[in-house]
Amino acid sequence: MWNKRFLDQMTEFIFVEQEPKPADIIFVPGSGFPQIAEKAASLYREGFSELVLPSGKYSILRGRFGGVQAKEEEYRGTYRTEWEFLKAVLVKHGVKECHIWREEKATYTYENAIRSREVTDAAGLQVKRGIICCKPAHARRALLYYQLLYPEAELLVCPADDCEITRDNWYLSEKGCDTVLGEIARCGEQFHEIMKDMRENQKKPDA
Repeated sequence: MWNKRFLDQMTEFIFVEQEPKPADIIFVPGSGFPQIAEKAASLYREGFSELVLPSGKYSILRGRFGGVQAKEEEYRGTYRTEWEFLKAVLVKHGVKECHIWREEKATYTYENAIRSREVTDAAGLQVKRGIICCKPAHARRALLYYQLLYPEAELLVCPADDCEITRDNWYLSEKGCDTVLGEIARCGEQFHEIMKDMRENQKKPDA
């Protein structure tokens, strides 16, 4: 028998989700899943933000764009980077190219946040409120990293709607359990590394 309280606690930690509000920008962490850009485009069309910033080169583990991970028949083509792919999805769903900002260097989620902050700073955009569109199971980790880089901003997570693994079904399959438990582990491990780097940087004498 499932321990409902235990499942609920894990679900609420990983599957962060808020109602959208008008925002300065919509962030889309790099991925080969079109659903996250489709969600961003939907929010754009509804008027929640006029700016969308997809971020991503490709996975640091693969060393190349890993290909379209869902709805391949709808997004045929050759894409060099995650940004290029996500931009194509956004444009197909009604986002004007002039409203899509570019970040094409990041190779992992934390770097998506770092590089996105570089882009918004270079443009002189003060982000008071941002929306993050990601896969449902990626929500907590994405929020963690973007909040570290935008500590002054209110960040709302609005995950994609039609992904395979959701808050309602993740514990019903081995793939879902592996995904969620992997996210929990990565949150702890990577946050530990981030804090370690911060402590080491604080110890360094000023140049």
